[in-house]
Order: sequence, then C-alpha cells, then structure tokens
Amino acid sequence: EVNTTDPRYYKWTQWIFLKVYNSWFNPETKRAEPISTYQGDDPDSVRLAYIADVPVNWCQGLGTVLANEEVVDGKSEVGGFPVVKRPMRQWMLRITAFADRLIAELDGLDWPESIKLLQRNWIGRSEGAEVEFVTANGHEDEPGKGGSPEPSGRLGSIAPAVRVFTTRPDTLYGATYMVLSPEHPLVDQLTTDEHRSAVDEYKSAVASKSEIERTDLSKEKTGVFIGASAVNPANGKDIPIWIADYVLMGYGTGAIMGVPGHDQRDLEFARKFDLPILAVVQAAGKTAEESIGFLDDGVALNSGILDGLTTPDAKKKIISWLEGNGHGRADIRYKLRDWLFSRQRYWGEPFPIVWEDGKHSALPECELPIVPPELDDYKPTGTGEPPLAKAKEWVLYSDKARRETNTMPQWAGSCWYYLRFCDPQNDERFVGEEAERYWMGGGNDEARMTKPGGVDLYVGGTEHAVLHLLYARFWHKVLFDLGYLSKAEPFQRLVNQGIILGEDGQKMSKSRGNVVNPDEVIALYGADAFRLYEMFMGPLEQMKPWSMRGVEGVARFLARVWRLLMDENQAGEWQLSTTVADVAPDKAQLKMTHATIKKVTADIESLSFNTAISQMMIFVNAFTNASAIPLAALRPFLVLLNPFAPHIASELWETLHRKFHDAEGDITKQSWPAANEALLVEDEVEIVVQINGKVRDRVTVLISATDEEVKETVLASPRIQALLAGKTIRRAIVVPKKLVNIVVF
Repeated sequence: EVNTTDPRYYKWTQWIFLKVYNSWFNPETKRAEPISTYQGDDPDSVRLAYIADVPVNWCQGLGTVLANEEVVDGKSEVGGFPVVKRPMRQWMLRITAFADRLIAELDGLDWPESIKLLQRNWIGRSEGAEVEFVTANGHEDEPGKGGSPEPSGRLGSIAPAVRVFTTRPDTLYGATYMVLSPEHPLVDQLTTDEHRSAVDEYKSAVASKSEIERTDLSKEKTGVFIGASAVNPANGKDIPIWIADYVLMGYGTGAIMGVPGHDQRDLEFARKFDLPILAVVQAAGKTAEESIGFLDDGVALNSGILDGLTTPDAKKKIISWLEGNGHGRADIRYKLRDWLFSRQRYWGEPFPIVWEDGKHSALPECELPIVPPELDDYKPTGTGEPPLAKAKEWVLYSDKARRETNTMPQWAGSCWYYLRFCDPQNDERFVGEEAERYWMGGGNDEARMTKPGGVDLYVGGTEHAVLHLLYARFWHKVLFDLGYLSKAEPFQRLVNQGIILGEDGQKMSKSRGNVVNPDEVIALYGADAFRLYEMFMGPLEQMKPWSMRGVEGVARFLARVWRLLMDENQAGEWQLSTTVADVAPDKAQLKMTHATIKKVTADIESLSFNTAISQMMIFVNAFTNASAIPLAALRPFLVLLNPFAPHIASELWETLHRKFHDAEGDITKQSWPAANEALLVEDEVEIVVQINGKVRDRVTVLISATDEEVKETVLASPRIQALLAGKTIRRAIVVPKKLVNIVVF
C-alpha cells in the first residue's frame, strides 16, 4: 500500500524533484546528466527544472489560478467569475528535451497503436525551418526595397525581427501577411499609436478565452492589424502584421507567416480581412487559380528560385538559401511544451527550494521531507501568492533565505507510485536496488530482461493516454539516465479498459439518471455476481452498456454452480450432494476438465475474461445431471472459478474439505491447475451411418481405423443389424471420418 500524501512517501517525491533540478540534458549524449558535468557559465540556464513567467488562468473572483478544464466560456466553472490570462512565476520541467526519445522509445512497448499515436501527436514533432522577418521600422532601407532572393547578403539590420517556424518553407514566396499571438512580446513594441487602442481591446478579449476555444477550427476567424509591417525575405515585399487568437504563444515561436494559398486557417483569415492570396504550389493537373487551398506536395510556382521544383526539393533549396543568407535555418519543433510543474494552492508537495537574493537553490536531502505547515486558513490569498505564503515563520528559512511557496501538482506523486509499490516501507531509498531489479528489471527472467519496460501490465483508461503516462515516462527516463533504475521505460504492456455505460447506452451521469449504484446490485445479487458480470459483459477494451438482466443471468449461473455440488434437504438446509464422489472421471469428463483448464488459463493471460466465463458455463452444463461428479474435476474447476467468484468458490472448497479432507489449505493456497494436452487429443470420431442414403444411426470409431474396421463397427451396431435383417447388402461406401452409406436391395 502506498499513500502519496504520507510524508514517508512524498519525501521521495521531493527527492526525485531534487534529482531533476540537479540535472541537465546533454544534447551530445541525449541523456540526463548531473549538473556538475555541465561546462558552461550558467548552469541554471540548462537545468531540467527552471523558473519561467507563464500565462495562467487567473480568476480574481476566486482569487486563484484555474486549470484549463475549470474554465468554461471564459468564466470559472465554479461561480461563473471572469477568467483572464496572467503571467505568473512558475516552475517548469524541461520535458521537451526528451521529446525525440519519448517518441522513438515507444516502438519497443506493447501498447495499443492508438495510444502510441496519441502520444506522438501530443509531442508533435515537426521538421521545417525558422525564418527571420525583419520589421519595416527596423530596416536600413526604405520598407520593402532591401530584399533579394539572390544570395546577396543579410537584409539590413534586424531590430526588431520576428522569428517564424514553418513546416513548409517552400511556400515562403506565398507569405502575404504575418500573424502574431496577442501575447507575443513584440506586439506592444511594434503596434503603432494609431492602432494601440484596438490592439489593447482585442488582447483583453482574448485573455478570457481558453486555448481550446482559440484553436477551434470551426469558429470564425478574428484579428486586428497592429499598424506595422515586415519584409518577406524571399521577395523583399512588405507584408502587414496582424494579431489573432488562433496563434498561440506556446507553440512554435508565437508567430506565423500567413500563406493563405496553402493553409486553410490562413485562407479563411485572408478572405475575412481581404488580404492577398497567392498560389505558390501547383497541384498536378490544376491551374494556379485551381491550386488555391491545395495543402499537399506539388510543384513550386510564383516562387522565384524555386519555380519548377517539387516540394521536397524546394524545401531543401530554400532552407539552404535561408542559411546561406542569414535569414533562417533548418529547425525541428515540437507541439509539446515544457511541463508547468507548480501550483498556487495549499495541498501538494512543498518544493525543497529556497530563495536568496533573487536566486534559487536546493535544500540538502537530509532535510527531507519538507512538510507543509499547519494553517488555519488555507484558502487562496486572492493576490496570486500561494497560501503557504501565509505561514510567515515557516517561509523564513533563515535571515536571508525564504522557502519556495508554490507546491507541486498532483502529477508529482502519481508519476512514480509504481516504483514505490516494489518497496513501500523503505525509508533509506525511494526503491531498494535489489527490489527494483527484481520487480522492474525482470529478475532472472531472460525474456523480461530484454524488454525496455519494467511493469509487465498496466491497465488504465484512455484518459491517462497522454499526460500521466507521458509524465511518468519522463521522470522514469531521468532516473534511468542517472543510474537509479534498470529499465528505460516504466510500463511494458498497456491495456485500456472500456467504459461501462448506463443501461440507456449513454455514459453514466447523475444528470442523466443512469448511474448504477454497486451497493444496490450487491444487495440484490451478491458481490460475486456483480464482479462476474463486469467481466462477462464483453471484451475488456470495449465500451459496454450495463444490463440488470445480464446480472440476473450471471447470478443464475452461480446458483447452478452451487446446486452442482449442494443439495437442499427437507429442512431447508444445504448439504453436499451425494453425486459428488471421490471416483475416477470417465474419458469425457477428463477431456472437459482439461479443456476448461486450458481455455480459462489462456483467456486470463489474454485478459479475455468473458470467454473464460463462457467456458466455465460449458463445464457446468456438461456435469449437470451426471450420475457422479468426480472430485478430480470439481477441485480444479473451483480453483479456476476462484479469481472470478471468490466467495462462492471458497465456500464450496471448504465444504469439500470438510467431507473429504484430501486437499491441504485454503483455495487461495492451491497451485494453478495445468492442462494435460494428451487428454485433449482427438482419437475418436463420430460418423453417420446411412442405409440407401437415409441416416439411420451414428457410431464412434477410432480416427486411426481402416475402412474395413469402420465397416465392421457399423455392421456390429444392433440398430443397423435390425434394419438390415432380411436384406442383401450390395455394397458399403466409406467416406473417411464422416459417414458410411450401406446400399441394399
């Protein structure tokens, strides 16, 4: 058992943060290394944990920062107060440094491809170019007259310049305007006095929108011209600079070059504000005009030095030109952002960090855990300052140093709980080396030791597909790089369980009135029936509607299991059935028993619980009404049933034990039964017997029997002998393993 709120646990959460804080990502080794190995002058600039001013959802009415999910239509979900974007000092973790590894190392994991794709898309690796656009008021020459597509040197001075990342540098000639994020730091500097009022008003309106709202492809485009222009480095033309909410500061550079000829959002924006639209990529068999809106690879046109080149070749040439002329460079960007790792609330792990003279430093490990102080009032301060700031004595670490008052997010404790499960009582290490090697490294299992992931099986919902799993992978890789773990990945196999829907086929919700209360189901049918039905509903990965009739059906099956072994006497008391006996099973019973062992075992391994239960139902059907039910069949059956319906299986096991005393210990102490494959080999076959083409009988023969032996067996059948009395057999036709047709006259 682990408890992420226990100081014995979060001591190690804080310890892991210190390891991250005291590490950097070495781009040469592509590994996290101790900060002591960094050779530069400013180690704080490369730490995996760093401080940044980040826009957050600030709600003045609640006096706190809200998560994106807590903001609805620009207002707080609770109370409906206005929410605006506001920069705030936050701790960040440099997860983006691991982006390539987080993508590449998915390949060795047994995860659903859909989840791998979600992670790859969330990380969002994009290859392209970073291009510098000189603004007109920072140009040495007259606006729009200094550019040249020939390699003639850099475009004047670059104060200020706007950097843009694009995956389609081949469309640079088609850039007819620029759009900055409203939060872009150059907006205030570039905005002219004439347009400042409109720009400020637009920025204020955007501050209340969530990123989901801003990037909704279906919404009408909005924006404001800021009065400035930039120079397209490819053709030297002036292009106007706008701000618009569909450009986010957190992705790319917070600025885009508008290429309305070949980008749907840019095309909608250009049409809305009557901006030039130019086709610079021609689709096969289309004219330039017909190629407007074409998004795929084609042939460059209206593109100067690129004309006639295919898209891949045009990309290479323009990047080479940009680099040769100081206008840009090849670049790789990620949609993934560094992990915002602090919260302005009381609950959460305090950071083991102190501040002195505006600089942060780590507390020594011997002072862990850092326990939050008791507070009478732990509500938000209303100023953006975290509630821990109220504990004045606690905050003052020394005469000069103050404690960090932000706290860690809920993800911190859940990022590594699977490691603590390996060694939950260890007070000397977050997980003991021997325990970690045994549980995560594979022990002596060579097959496991060759796999990159530690946990054999992780079952979780798709809601964990990105954030939790990605964060856990990141922390795990840092600890692996630093030598604390034996595997590079936390989870080898991942299975997503499906959601159980209401009986109406909709997701369960109090507002819909379709929520199923487990207590009520258990009161009616028992815990075993409730548990068994959840597994019998269908494949684990599928969404499935709940059905009380289905629960009833499973309860009837369990009642049949009970009656298979138990009889009710005249006094209404249950006692072991007289049909249960310590006798040898016949051939059919042995075969059914071992077929069930084989099927249930394989289905549990593949998490196909519903089909395992179906096989156990077949077993019960086969033994119902049998004159004798052998212990040798019942005991392994109860062991198979026990993981699915532990209460009834345990009770029946004890009943057998009291009668026969032939099995030691509780049912949970028994070895799992093994199927005898030899008993499952088909050595007999049933064949149809026809007389003049009409079916008259069925007989069982050995599979290895010859045609003559089959005829002898058929003719020895009393029923066939009676039917052939007084008749002459003309011939007997044998179809191997299927039928015998006797022709008579």
